Amino acid sequence: NPHHSVSQAGLVGGGSNPRPGEISLAHNGVLFLDEFTEFQRPTIEALRQPIESGSVDIARVSVSVRYPSKFLLVAALNPCPCGFYGDATHKCMCSEGQISRYLSKLSGPLLDRIDLHVHVAAVKYDELTSEKKESRGSLEMRAEVEQSTLFRQKRQGNISNATLSSTQIEEFCVLQDDAANILKLAFDRLKLSARSFHKILKVARTIADFDETDKIQPKHVREAIMYRSMDKKIDR
Repeated sequence: NPHHSVSQAGLVGGGSNPRPGEISLAHNGVLFLDEFTEFQRPTIEALRQPIESGSVDIARVSVSVRYPSKFLLVAALNPCPCGFYGDATHKCMCSEGQISRYLSKLSGPLLDRIDLHVHVAAVKYDELTSEKKESRGSLEMRAEVEQSTLFRQKRQGNISNATLSSTQIEEFCVLQDDAANILKLAFDRLKLSARSFHKILKVARTIADFDETDKIQPKHVREAIMYRSMDKKIDR
């Protein structure tokens, strides 16, 4: 959980005498970047290659090193500088230009590499203070994940949905006709890249695994598209 003032070398690794950065220290774990848009843009953009390859390559005159960097990235940010854009109970005081500049640190190619973009609404007072807990517990969710994992393993072995290659996507992410039509419409309207297109297919495959269905249905595609909310806000 590095602070947003961290340097690019501190996050990714480097220096005259190369050392691993925070992302390598998060190898096989979670890297949480709070206030994501407060990081320097070059620092944020430096995440692109490690997210893609799972490693960091640093070359110097006297030495070349490779640090492992397979991490689960979780990033959080406000929707605008004042934090109230889209809030039903508070008025946003930001101009369109301010919001655009605020979000401009997040490039399309970077967001393409992030599987889920989820808008989290403000918690209401009654929900915050209520003793009644309606959400599912961790044990129940774990059981569902384990069941969906077994279903996936019967189909494709130990290959996770997140690491499917283009050829494997064609083999395992089979769409019903109506689901394919929905995905085509989203591709055209949101001007999705090929990488985002594949991300949606992989997420839809995972959602279908929870329902234990071999073919990806329209409802699975709709839900996967819903998790690409930032694609609507970022100018490519």
